[in-house]
Amino acid sequence: MKAFKKHIKSTITLAYPVIIGQLGFIMMGVVDSIMVGEIGAVPLAGASLGNSLFILIFIIGLGVAMSVTPLIAILVGAERFSECGVYFRQSLIVNMSLGFILMSVTFFCSDFFEYLNQPHEVAIQASSYTKIVALSILPAMLFHTYKQFIEGFSIMKPAMIIAITANIINVFGNWVFIYGNLGMPALGLNGAGLSTFSSRVFMVLAIIFYVKNKESFKVYDLNFHFRNINFPIIKKILEIGLPSGFQYFFEVGAFTFAVLMIGWLGTNSLAAHQIAINLASISFMAVLGISAAGGIRVGNAIGKKDIAEVRRAGFTAIILGASVMFTAGVIFITFKNFLPTLYIDDSEVIRIASSLLIIAALFQISDGIQGVGIGVLRGLTDVKIPTLITFIAYWIIALPIAYLLGFTFNFGVEGVWVGLLLGLTASAIMLTIRFNLKSKQLVEL
Repeated sequence: MKAFKKHIKSTITLAYPVIIGQLGFIMMGVVDSIMVGEIGAVPLAGASLGNSLFILIFIIGLGVAMSVTPLIAILVGAERFSECGVYFRQSLIVNMSLGFILMSVTFFCSDFFEYLNQPHEVAIQASSYTKIVALSILPAMLFHTYKQFIEGFSIMKPAMIIAITANIINVFGNWVFIYGNLGMPALGLNGAGLSTFSSRVFMVLAIIFYVKNKESFKVYDLNFHFRNINFPIIKKILEIGLPSGFQYFFEVGAFTFAVLMIGWLGTNSLAAHQIAINLASISFMAVLGISAAGGIRVGNAIGKKDIAEVRRAGFTAIILGASVMFTAGVIFITFKNFLPTLYIDDSEVIRIASSLLIIAALFQISDGIQGVGIGVLRGLTDVKIPTLITFIAYWIIALPIAYLLGFTFNFGVEGVWVGLLLGLTASAIMLTIRFNLKSKQLVEL
């Protein structure tokens, strides 16, 4: 019990700055939705479509960027500090190259909303908004290159502080650009996109300034040297990063496809979905923080070759994730009628969103377990089988059931969400079993 409490404390210490930082990153979309919701259901639904496409594509890059954290954590655990700078520079090459590709793909795909049977006025606004936020992929990828590197050293607070500050900038920018204050024209949803882009540029400039001026990092020579491309390390980053990215892609892709299905049900259902998924994404940021912390602690234990610590660190993180999400579920049920009113003053949208929050409350524990499960398995550098698990859970189980319940049995948007609930539960079970088996194999070795 004493060892368990120690692990809980260590995990929380690492996790809470990441939670706040990730909340800061996702809160840009949440704040955009709240402030855009004040000008109507159409721009709110447009934000739902645009953010869904942006996250679907960007999440691949985020998964690749996150792969450097467990690699650095393993090096730190093994006290192989001289190699850390090399890994950073190679991740910089990978992330910026991939960022340019993802930005181009997002920009191109933003013209196809009208071909997905979405309401015409929603598709028009979503397309324009998405083109603007697509430009923020490059600064976001550069920010995460630095963020994931320093988190490998268990330095979590700088990114948290930067994210909080960026949100203040984003709120001010939204006030100026959405509503047309300080002499600016009222740009509506496009104004939210412009503000988000500006905030992410600030984030990358701030973290580069921090790292460049931190004395302890100067020894790693964190500069870009084109002549020093290390293909074996780039291969290692991609071997972990690409499957990690596709893990998130399969999950987010399922939710994005769900957005398209819900769009077939009309603007009110889509706006209600945006509210509920925004709220669920806030609680999931806590999971991402615990997942990151669990992955770092598992990686440190691997580097030290302490296998008992690997299992304790991993299962502590999983239990902690489930506990936090249980609390979130209770909050969703208790305030299901109040929370949607923070976004919009439309009785029908609020009614639908309230029913979705009940389902969201039910899948919180599963979402917590599967989110942390991915992180602790990444700490083991185990990514290929978890990628297959996420594909099965979301594309073989969740989406077919979502369509069946939503349209064949006419349960509508609630039926689609029940399908997602079942997919998350399947993912949670399979990933937990995988970590148990994989960590036991380390003991046997």
